Amino acid sequence: MSLLAYDFMQRALMAALLTGLTAPAIGTYLVQKRLALLGDGIGHIALTGVALGLLTGQAPLLTAVIVAVAGATVIEVLRLRGRASGDVALALFFYGGIAAGVLLTGLAGGSAATLTSYLFGALTTVSDADLLLVVVLAALVLTVSLGLAPQLFAVCQDEEHARVSGMPVAAYSVLISVLAAVTVTLAMRTVGLLLVSALMVVPVAAAQQLTRAFRATLALAMALGVLAAVSGVWVSFSVNAAPGPTIVLLALAGFVVASPLGGWLRSRRGVTMPTDDLHDLHDLHDGKD
Repeated sequence: MSLLAYDFMQRALMAALLTGLTAPAIGTYLVQKRLALLGDGIGHIALTGVALGLLTGQAPLLTAVIVAVAGATVIEVLRLRGRASGDVALALFFYGGIAAGVLLTGLAGGSAATLTSYLFGALTTVSDADLLLVVVLAALVLTVSLGLAPQLFAVCQDEEHARVSGMPVAAYSVLISVLAAVTVTLAMRTVGLLLVSALMVVPVAAAQQLTRAFRATLALAMALGVLAAVSGVWVSFSVNAAPGPTIVLLALAGFVVASPLGGWLRSRRGVTMPTDDLHDLHDLHDGKD
């Protein structure tokens, strides 16, 4: 029987599709900003939000969004003000988030199985209310990350140059962190809080092997993210496997394929290394590819 015959699989596919779009979209900026592991830290902070939801009887997805956004904002403010380096601030929230999450889940009467469903994803448990919230949040993330692409890219590429140019660097930096936090909670049911960072980074890394322009990298990363997410749901349904790890492994398989293919393409163009600068800022501003 087709997986589309089941209502819960229809919701799972829609959630996976939206996650596959949004995670690489914001992940492109994180990779360029050299904050590829930010998703991991925010994921652990979001676990505290999940536990608060379980403890108070509120929707865990909603409380996870609130806590994750607050934590991501604090991390970025600490980094910008120089009170702690980015990796130190991330580590503090990383450990504090998971400790508080486990403690509060226990106080709420939750079990290890409850935590596992959020840490590694549980697509088949996505409810209509969860899907509605995912749709709204995904639309918000995609609208902002694509609509403000020139500004966000400029801040990620060179903060000092953007600051000299008169751009509100602090505001855009916090915005990127907030979008990352929302994306992490979006992917909570799809790939889980521990694996979401992979879907934010791996499709981008694969796309960078094949492209040199920012907009091309962004578009290809989103396409690869959707392919991995939707294919992962189909494969996991077919072989009765966990969807979250399946999605991540397919994304990694995409990178394994893209890496030698990118090497071959670069050799034909006479380029020795894949780009990580995505240095077409002027073209982006001018509306060119």
